[in-house]
Amino acid sequence: VERGALPPLPDDAPRPAVLPAQPPAQARRLAPLDELQRDVDALLAAPSLQPTTWGVLVKSLSRDETIYALNAGKLLLPSSTMKVLTLAVAAERLGWDFTYETSLVGGGRIANGVLDGPLVVVGRGDPTIDNWDGAASRLFEDWAGELKAAGVRTVTGNLIGDDNAFDDEPLGAGWMWDDLDRSFATGVGALQFNENTAQLTIAPGSNVGDSAIVTAAPAGAALVLHSQVTTGASGTPAALSTERLPGSATLEVRGSVPLGARPIVRNTAALNPTLYFANELRSALVASGIEVRGTAMDIDDVPGRPSSIAGTTLVEHRSPPLSEMAATMMKLSQNLYAETLLKTIGMADGIPTATGGIGAVRSVLAGWGVAGYTQADGSGLSRYNVATPEALVAVLAHVERDETLGPTFRSVLPIAGLDGTLEARMKGTPAEGNARAKTGTMTGARAMAGFLTTADGEPLVFSIVGNNFGDGVETTAAAAIDAVVVRLARFSRR
Repeated sequence: VERGALPPLPDDAPRPAVLPAQPPAQARRLAPLDELQRDVDALLAAPSLQPTTWGVLVKSLSRDETIYALNAGKLLLPSSTMKVLTLAVAAERLGWDFTYETSLVGGGRIANGVLDGPLVVVGRGDPTIDNWDGAASRLFEDWAGELKAAGVRTVTGNLIGDDNAFDDEPLGAGWMWDDLDRSFATGVGALQFNENTAQLTIAPGSNVGDSAIVTAAPAGAALVLHSQVTTGASGTPAALSTERLPGSATLEVRGSVPLGARPIVRNTAALNPTLYFANELRSALVASGIEVRGTAMDIDDVPGRPSSIAGTTLVEHRSPPLSEMAATMMKLSQNLYAETLLKTIGMADGIPTATGGIGAVRSVLAGWGVAGYTQADGSGLSRYNVATPEALVAVLAHVERDETLGPTFRSVLPIAGLDGTLEARMKGTPAEGNARAKTGTMTGARAMAGFLTTADGEPLVFSIVGNNFGDGVETTAAAAIDAVVVRLARFSRR
């Protein structure tokens, strides 16, 4: 027997039970939280997404515990999830009951049915006056009735749009010039009509090679069309592009539409929101039987550029409350509403500019202990915006815990599989009807930030931001975000 070895047992001696070998560590069943982290890592590491920079933070609201984090402190382009910051501060500073006021002011003496002077429409930012469903026509008809009741049937002067409640810079810093003809990049002003958007209709001509028929409506948008669209062969795909240079009313329309095809309708941004509003109001008043002898004008074009025109207020109109406007802004990701709110926040502090609004946001969020972002606009359209997932989660968590802010804020977010920008996403999964989140979509950027409940009923707050993925993988990036949210909805600590 060798030194240190035991002597062999006789064949009939009792033997100890053989214990199973321990499996290697990687084969052992993971704890639920470790399993979740492994699965999310795998979802974000799809081969086509290798170039992507991901920033993710998921926290439990009930435990104040981090569930998952990846580059949570990295500054990334948040796209439209920037609206989370803008709305949170607007609700804090203005209140959910806040409304915008628009007034009609008579700038002269009224006698014998005649207003001897201009009629001035004074805007303070209301973004809700639109005519897509005829609402503005009905509203302007009501205004005409109120003017008649005030003794006005003829206006000898001009119909002037007073937009001086805001500054005259309609565009956000860092907006792409080649987006400026698009309906999602309309300029913001104190007077706004149809979300400052007009509709292009492009119809084919009678024969192949003919010029297409291109029109813009309403006429009050005052766009100058320069069309180079031709009629292509029947069955060929339509190919259209538009371009409007900054400061120009000329909209270039190029491409082709197939012979016999139905007209194509596209939305496009109007150049001067104030003149657009004044034009449409003047036409509506005339149609309602009020003679307006002057023309529609922007107050900036009135000789002497008055800061306002004194007179008698004849009509007052109030918008729906912020709680209703917020639903449009968040569920539809309406950029104009967000930019309007940013200037309104500044106006409440006496600085009716985007810069003033950004300063107010900074002040409020500093008081909440939120850092890790740089804001350049209200909507997220600017490529100068950056924010960390930590900042987005911190804002959402603060709002959720605030009894005044939280319930309404949660209610205006898109709901997975049901409405808004999430209507067609995550259907038939545990996230459907569960996840409520603001989405973000830009070239090279996809994001989502919001709330959901796990399979155990545990409330989570999350922010997922992906930047710098390659062309052609936008759908893959969005699908990866959806898959992460679905995995969170399935998470159970049991």
